[in-house]
Amino acid sequence: MLLSGSLVFLSCLSISFNSHAQGIDIIITEGMNNARPIAVVPFKWTGSTVLPEDISDVITSNLQRSGKFSPVGLSSMPQFPTSDQDVDYAAWADKGIDTVLVGSIEPIGPDNYKVNYALIDVLRAQITGGESRTVVNGELVLNYDHIVVSREKEITGDQFRQYAHMISDTVYESLTGERGAFLTRIAYVVVKDRQTVAKPFQLYIADYDGANETRLLSSPEPLMSPAWSPDGNKLAYVSFEEKRSQIIIQDIYTRERTRITDFPGINGAPTFSPDGTQLAMVLSKDGNPEIYVMDLNSRELRRVTRHRAIDTEPTWAPDGKSIIFTSERGGKPQIYQVNLNTRRAKRLTFDGDMNLGASITPDNSHLVVVNRTKGDYHIARQHRESGNMLVLTRTLLDESPSIAPNGSMIIYSTLHEGNQVLSLVSLDGRFKALLPAKEGQIKSPSWSPFLL
Repeated sequence: MLLSGSLVFLSCLSISFNSHAQGIDIIITEGMNNARPIAVVPFKWTGSTVLPEDISDVITSNLQRSGKFSPVGLSSMPQFPTSDQDVDYAAWADKGIDTVLVGSIEPIGPDNYKVNYALIDVLRAQITGGESRTVVNGELVLNYDHIVVSREKEITGDQFRQYAHMISDTVYESLTGERGAFLTRIAYVVVKDRQTVAKPFQLYIADYDGANETRLLSSPEPLMSPAWSPDGNKLAYVSFEEKRSQIIIQDIYTRERTRITDFPGINGAPTFSPDGTQLAMVLSKDGNPEIYVMDLNSRELRRVTRHRAIDTEPTWAPDGKSIIFTSERGGKPQIYQVNLNTRRAKRLTFDGDMNLGASITPDNSHLVVVNRTKGDYHIARQHRESGNMLVLTRTLLDESPSIAPNGSMIIYSTLHEGNQVLSLVSLDGRFKALLPAKEGQIKSPSWSPFLL
């Protein structure tokens, strides 16, 4: 069953933000050869009007972009069933397709719709003939264990896309055992031509796939380093609107902005603690750029690092007990970890000329960094226990990696055909995609937490 309150949540996601047309698209460049085949059959529409959104098309795109699935095209489908009863299991098995998603959409009132769907294990269905029988308390009971998941939900017209993401998450988790991250957002900064745009620095949020792009802020001065709060309701970022750096927290629904710091010198790289009660940041108010942590309720500030070298780019460990950061204390930028209780720091990276901009996967198994080797900046991952590092990308001047909340994908900024764009790479490096902007330079991506 869907979590209670899901419709309320969908309504919240549908609040108008002054949405603009989609500004980025995902173009897959590598990684579909080893993906698992799956069929997403177009959901049957029983109404007479045009659907608000093509649910099956959104699901197909989501699964394909995950890098783990290769949805078959319509021309390769042997039939177009709308329920389990309509599925010819042998026909699908003959095509080498072992999983099929079917569904239907029915109008039930003004701007109200009933959506049914079922995910079917074709191979298991062939073995059981579509059903099996067991005895429970002395009675014969039919089992349909070839139906991996089957659900029904009533939604409104403005909830189609979000519900498609929810179905995609359910399919992904049912087949991989890993939570899906399709119902998430990304934040990023777009820089437009300063000669033609009065406020060229613009802060955007969008669905993870670039849809529903919404501009939160336009500024004549730079905006940098957006970071999501753990509840997905706020963004912390750096603004130079007052001709100096300040850390701002903005509510993405009310648009209310709160200035958090305005110290002399550097105010940079804000990042929320896992419980949302604290904000790590870089300040140079005491002379040298160091890592600080602020309690957001009391505004009490404590200094975490104390070194003559530059310490920057903090990110929290998943347990909230330590902070990973970049430091030049070894000569060139490398990644260190500082215990918040003892304030003792240890070096974590050694491969290549330098490493910077680290993030930690949600399961704490890997560091994701920008690695420079022989002058090339690429996204790399380092295993926390073994220390082994694997370079994941071959793009140019990669920076600002941000990890999906399920740890499966990394979004980052890179250079493509002379423009700054966003790009995706899977944690294993097999799947790659570009997210080029229709206009302007796009950078500083930040992947939201799970939104449900």
